[in-house]
Amino acid sequence: MGSNLIPASKSGLVKGEALPPILDAAGKAARFAYQEFFYGEIRNPHTRLAYHRAVKKFLLWCQDQDLELQQISPGAVGHYLDQLKVTTSEGQQHAVAISTKKLALAALRHFFDALVTRHVVILNPAASVRGERYQVVEGKTPEITVPQARKLLESIGTSHVVGLRDRAVIATMIYTTARGGAVAKLRRRDFYFVGEQWSLRFHEKGGKSREIPVRHDLKGYLSEYLDAAGLRDAPKDSPLFRTAVRKEKRLTQTALTTNDVYRMIKRRMRDVGLPPELSSHSLRVAGITDLLSQGVPMEDVQYLAGHADPRTTRLYDRRRRRVTQNIVERISV
Repeated sequence: MGSNLIPASKSGLVKGEALPPILDAAGKAARFAYQEFFYGEIRNPHTRLAYHRAVKKFLLWCQDQDLELQQISPGAVGHYLDQLKVTTSEGQQHAVAISTKKLALAALRHFFDALVTRHVVILNPAASVRGERYQVVEGKTPEITVPQARKLLESIGTSHVVGLRDRAVIATMIYTTARGGAVAKLRRRDFYFVGEQWSLRFHEKGGKSREIPVRHDLKGYLSEYLDAAGLRDAPKDSPLFRTAVRKEKRLTQTALTTNDVYRMIKRRMRDVGLPPELSSHSLRVAGITDLLSQGVPMEDVQYLAGHADPRTTRLYDRRRRRVTQNIVERISV
């Protein structure tokens, strides 16, 4: 399900959407609760998609078990999570990661809460089900080193507007630690002068809006790009970063998408010979780790990264990995 929804039909459901029979058979209240939950309560399209997949997969499993909606018990939810598997491209089945099970359980808890509220079921069968213990002390995203990041920036040819765009995008991500999605959403009005300094205003997930100062070299990259693209006096609501016809080395009027940003960065990293494990998110990890390594207070780095909780910022900190490397190298065997 995407964020571009087709208008709802008289039944209250999105046209063309086939409900799992177990839900359809539960009546109008169940169909209303489904519509209200997925398209009324959940505003983030990524959360909606993830929860929709998890709930639909569970309901189809219940249907295979000959269960009706009102017959679903905590035991059924627990058994479902225990047998949850993923099929690889080779057709092999493996148990899913604990994080995937936790997401599925969260989706079911919220969904059945909506059904209880609309008196479709009496109790939430997922409420008492405990998830497996899962503690993350460090994120999995590999960090790009400072020399690698510099090599990436220096490798980009700037004799044409596409190269200037790519350098500006990557530099923006490095020097602001912004997410690719926030960079893709930038409009011309979001790069502005506030009397003492240039700033970028990012519109991030969760409805957050943050103003980040632009350092002098990033300001230069952005200015060169704007001049080459003819966007210096562009309408304020026009996209700051635009797609390109690469063969012709020219930009279009269409804004870059998040996936466009990710693909461009992977392509640039591949061209310069950086490890394939690195991604656009590695730039964010590098910026956060570098600032913490310099002694910048955690709360300042947390604000720059746009994290609501300092524990999230700590997941990006790779300093502990370096200490561990130093320790293991001292083993005398």
